[in-house]
This record gives sequence, C-alpha cells and structure tokens, in this order.
Amino acid sequence: MKIQKTPLCRWAVTHSKVQTKRKGEIEKTLGFLVDHNGNKIEKRWYLVDATDVPLGRLAGQIAMVLMGKNKPYYTPHLDTGDFVIVVNADKVKLTGKKLDQKKYYRYSGYPGGIKERTARQMMDKFPDRVIRLAVKRMLPKKALGDAMLKKLKVYAGPEHDHQAQKPELIELVK
Repeated sequence: MKIQKTPLCRWAVTHSKVQTKRKGEIEKTLGFLVDHNGNKIEKRWYLVDATDVPLGRLAGQIAMVLMGKNKPYYTPHLDTGDFVIVVNADKVKLTGKKLDQKKYYRYSGYPGGIKERTARQMMDKFPDRVIRLAVKRMLPKKALGDAMLKKLKVYAGPEHDHQAQKPELIELVK
C-alpha cells in the first residue's frame, strides 16, 4: 500500500535591492507562503451572518477557517487560514439557560480584582466580544493563535468596513 504524503506549504523569501535617500542601497526581504508546487497562497475573505446561529457551532467553524483546516495544504505550524468577517453578532443564539448562567471573568491582577459578567450583560454591552472570546478559546494558545485571531473581524450590526476586499458570503453552520 502506497501512502500519499500530504502536500504542505512553506514560507518563501525573496530579496531585492532598494534605493533609499538616507542609507543608499539596501536589501529588502519579502516573505510569503507558497504551496507544494511553489505557487503563492492568497488569503481570501469570507462573510458570515451570525443571525440565530448557536455560538459554539459558529465559533468552531470560524476557528477552522482561520486556521486553514478547510484547505488541502493545511500546515499546523504556519498561518494558512483566511480572513473572516462576522456580522449581526448581537443576534447570535445561546441555547438553554446560558444567557443567565454563563459567566465571563476578567482579572485586574490586584487582590480582590476579579470581575464577572453574565452572557446576557456581555451581549447587551459587547456582543462582538462574545464571539471573539469563543473563537479565541478554540485557536492555538501561542503567537500563531494571536496572528490567526487578528484575521477575525466581528461587527454587532449588519454593516462592516471591508467591502473593498469583496468578501464571499458563506453558510458555515448547516
């Protein structure tokens, strides 16, 4: 039986000479991702509507797209994922009694400095943070996860600022 090797992507670098006013000629280095054939990998933009979608299912599938696990050239140690724009974050659904029983904690670092909010309070005041926190907890916990989280754009209403990127509307949760 022949085992097929998974096509991995890698980090490629190009060097070029650039003329500057103060330093004269310097070498400029540009890094980018390439797939197993040497083709440059382009990041795509996706638009997701969170209206009446369960929070955990939505967050899990957004995390998969941010990590790039939906692509054939997924590589665990590189950021191969795409950008995700989430609109209508204030209309996401929490099932059961989670609106009143789920707690969000933050700590100031001082004794007695722990603060807590219920999910209902968070949805009223910061609906975008509810989705961002759920997705953040499903991503890797190191610098790679931070880079992936920067590709997540969450908006409480139906409007967003990324029309110039021409995002594709996708249905994540079925």
